[in-house]
Amino acid sequence: MTDKFIAFDVGGTKVKHSVMHGDGTLVEKGRYDTPVSDLGDFLREMELVIQQYRSRHTVDGIAISMPGPIDPVTGYLDSDTAGNVVCIRRRSIKSLLAERIDLPVEVENDGNCAALAEQLNGNAQGVRDFVCVTIGTGIGGGIVVDGKVLRGKSFRGGEFGFMITNRSLPDKAIWHRNGATGSLIQDYRQFMGLNPNEKVEGEAIFQQAEQDGQLAALLDDWLTSISCGLYNLAVTLNPEIILVGGGVSAQTDLLQKIETKLGQLEFWKDFHVPIAVCKHKNDAGMIGAVQHFLNRQGLSKYSSDL
Repeated sequence: MTDKFIAFDVGGTKVKHSVMHGDGTLVEKGRYDTPVSDLGDFLREMELVIQQYRSRHTVDGIAISMPGPIDPVTGYLDSDTAGNVVCIRRRSIKSLLAERIDLPVEVENDGNCAALAEQLNGNAQGVRDFVCVTIGTGIGGGIVVDGKVLRGKSFRGGEFGFMITNRSLPDKAIWHRNGATGSLIQDYRQFMGLNPNEKVEGEAIFQQAEQDGQLAALLDDWLTSISCGLYNLAVTLNPEIILVGGGVSAQTDLLQKIETKLGQLEFWKDFHVPIAVCKHKNDAGMIGAVQHFLNRQGLSKYSSDL
């Protein structure tokens, strides 16, 4: 065993990839645009990366992190709506890729991978019960109870974005549509009268809100939505800690603002849970995917019984 693995983190716009050791140490990494609609292109791009890495490294297997409800044994993505990558819905990338290469392949949900990465050597190291919430285009995450990922009967555990957090706006009732960074950007475009497809960075909204009272109010509503979702998770699961990840977690005062919002909720003092940011940023999906691979293959010597 070489203790080297090829890891992929499939996102709606980019596929990140790397050669990585089992302890999460990166050897090299890169990324390419995600082929979202053509399965042949999707598999060919992965094969090309695998061939290039294998020309330089001896590796023990392929580990993949992807959005959606994924059977961790078969790798089957059981959804017609999950994520933005249409070509992988209702398919097992594990089986399709294993037919093309002579290496073992394992696939896991991206939110669960983020949780695995944080327990390995992140901000949930040594924690048995925690929640990892990833805030980006949508909202997802992973639930860990007694040291094990809680996947649910149909592998939909951790699909936090579908919680109803605001019934006053029917078209924005679920957390995806009122608490994700994608929803904040959508509201900002509408507020500023921008083209719906115009590129906007979440960081810019935070900066502008410091100078614009109306924009600050829009941001405040969004923070309220985030806080409501975190409150629901705290009172439902009573974890030791809730970790917040995604690009927005880089905002230095985000946690302080969330804590202020939570403190305004009537029963928060009874259910208070520490809120912290995830340690692992863009590499979390790949690190967690390798941990899942090791666990599935019975090779894990780094993590617990996740």
